[in-house]
Amino acid sequence: MRSATLTMICMAMLLPLAACGDSTNTHEAKGTDLAPGEYERGPHNGRMLRDGDFALELTVFEDGVPPEYRLYAYRDDKPLPPGSVKAQVTIKRLDGEVTTFTFRPAEDYLRGSSVLVEPHSFDVSVRATEGGKTHKWSFDSYEGRTKISNAAAKAAGIETAIAGPAEVGETLEIIGRVELDPSATSEVGAKFPGRVVSVHKNIGDRIARGALLARVESSYSLQTYAVYAPTSGVITQRNTNVGDVTGDDPIFVIADPARTVATFPIFPRDIEKVRAGQAVEIKAIEGERSQGSTIRDFLPLAEVQTQTVTARAALPNPGGLWRPGMAVRGIVTVERRNVPLAVRTEAIQQFRDFRVVFAKIGETYEVRMLELGREGPEWTEVLGGLKPGTTYATKNSFVIKADVEKSGASHDH
Repeated sequence: MRSATLTMICMAMLLPLAACGDSTNTHEAKGTDLAPGEYERGPHNGRMLRDGDFALELTVFEDGVPPEYRLYAYRDDKPLPPGSVKAQVTIKRLDGEVTTFTFRPAEDYLRGSSVLVEPHSFDVSVRATEGGKTHKWSFDSYEGRTKISNAAAKAAGIETAIAGPAEVGETLEIIGRVELDPSATSEVGAKFPGRVVSVHKNIGDRIARGALLARVESSYSLQTYAVYAPTSGVITQRNTNVGDVTGDDPIFVIADPARTVATFPIFPRDIEKVRAGQAVEIKAIEGERSQGSTIRDFLPLAEVQTQTVTARAALPNPGGLWRPGMAVRGIVTVERRNVPLAVRTEAIQQFRDFRVVFAKIGETYEVRMLELGREGPEWTEVLGGLKPGTTYATKNSFVIKADVEKSGASHDH
């Protein structure tokens, strides 16, 4: 399914370098023989912009400082004093935001006037004046961007939402196990002491209420009487055989496997956070199985060695998928608060060194690097990197990430 869907997705193609001029003092930049999407690199590994014997190398410097533009000027491939050139760079982002950078001399380069905010994905216009001549270039510089038709997105199961305020729940992960609910277990004994003359059920048998379990010959009356099941369920213990003499101990134990609980030892450091009534998502250690519940109660005594207190959460189990003794994880929502901006937690992907979502504008998706606050199972607070009101991909955003990586729209200047 995933492979078939990805083949339907339209890849964003990088456009070749283009140039323009609008006055008699403006020289048009000459093209090169490089393949589409490639460009000539200069001595500082930046993009070379050429116009006759004049050239400008455009770099993004981010070594130990926030990203900034730096320009190096050349004539006949020989460096020019930065003070002899006046330059301006204008970028236009996918959402229409336009930013213009001015430059001032610094050492052997021209330094941009402000930080170049992520993502570094935009259409670029460069203007430089030197020796009474003006030079202009324009090109696209995209990263983390791809185009997917609405039909292909629907087929891939991609869904969207609008970023805005939400209630974020802070969570705590606890590890426990599945146990039978104590109220779901019945011990069945003989009414009178005597010799067991027949046994009719075994461990694992599913029985109905009133089912015949055994017959016993009373030691007092020497009459044989029947032992019936007082409740429906599954035989979990059989403690007798023909010829045994019954006493006070149960001869059968019957349990209802549909009535289970999840028990979680809560360590002292977390006791103040976990309370009865809090929501908990119970998940299998392996696989995708999960079930919502609440913390029902706590056992009254702490465990002496570990000082843990056992919390219990109801775990209805009509299908018998949760088996007693099975290890489980619990994701407890310990606190909720409203935040002005949040995204669906499932929407967040890893892109380079960032955690991101993919904004949607028209049929184009583009990465947004996020500064995150509190994280919950449903919502995650956003502190920066995303504008309120932005439409972003929620479900199956991994499809977009895969297409971005396939198209090669990476971090490249």
